[in-house]
Formats: sequence, C-alpha cells, structure tokens
Amino acid sequence: MADIGMPGLILLIIVALLLFGPKKLPELGRAFGRTVREFKSGVQGIMEDDPSEKKNMAASEQVEKDTQNQKQLPE
Repeated sequence: MADIGMPGLILLIIVALLLFGPKKLPELGRAFGRTVREFKSGVQGIMEDDPSEKKNMAASEQVEKDTQNQKQLPE
C-alpha cells in the first residue's frame, strides 16, 4: 500500500466516486469494515483452537522475554 503514493490514492478515490457515486461509498466502506472484522475474528478463533499454535506463541513470548532481559543486563 505504501507504493501507491498520494497521487495514486487520489486517483483511486476519484475512480471509486465515478463508479459508485458518493451515496454508495459509505455503504461499501461499512461492508468492507464488517468483512475485515469478521475475518479477523475467524482467524483469531482458528488460532485459539490450534494447540500447536499456543505452544508456538508461548515459545515466542519466552524468547522475547529472554531478549529483553539480556538487553537490560549491564555489560
């Protein structure tokens, strides 16, 4: 998304306004937001159900804690 830049973003907004009109865009934005929110909750539910993922998350949290502790130790 960072590669688009400001001119590209403005062009996308103009094209969207021409295609859908100013009255339909808020409805499309809300629908897109709901879709993304449902997708995130679905992925979160899958990750919570996967016991191997819990182990991986616990291991990565422990690595982060160890790394932070090593940074705090005086040399």
